[in-house]
Amino acid sequence: MWVYLVVLVGLYYLLRWQRERQVVSHLRDKYVFITGCDSGFGNLLARQLDLRGLRVLAACLTEQGAQQLRKQTSDRLETVLLDVTKTESVAAAKEWVKERVGDRGLHQRHLELSKLGVNHSYSCCCIPGPLQHHFQAMSVTYTTALRNTRSLTLE
Repeated sequence: MWVYLVVLVGLYYLLRWQRERQVVSHLRDKYVFITGCDSGFGNLLARQLDLRGLRVLAACLTEQGAQQLRKQTSDRLETVLLDVTKTESVAAAKEWVKERVGDRGLHQRHLELSKLGVNHSYSCCCIPGPLQHHFQAMSVTYTTALRNTRSLTLE
């Protein structure tokens, strides 16, 4: 019985070690598109990936956020203004990304990092206010992520 347990634990650590050794080659040739880069997690992720040598295409809601991010990063990071709640803005950002990336495409491992639930009116049972505010928060938080992921898929 103990032999099986030792073998399973050994396999677990072997697979974990093998996975941690995987490295993305030619990192400086990879493009990553990140939304929500004005502040918070998107801003931090954009700065960290820029430090690691990736070419970051950062989408910010405001010009002020874009300027601050450009000041803190290298010339590998480029910014675009994007309001994820507006279809026209998403379409314009898609074209901007296509122009920058060209035939190389975005890095193949797609990851949607969403700020689900990070909203002052997230919990409708605990926070007072009109129900319309809660529906608006849910719309921005949930459906926008889905719509933008589909819209920004480069064909």
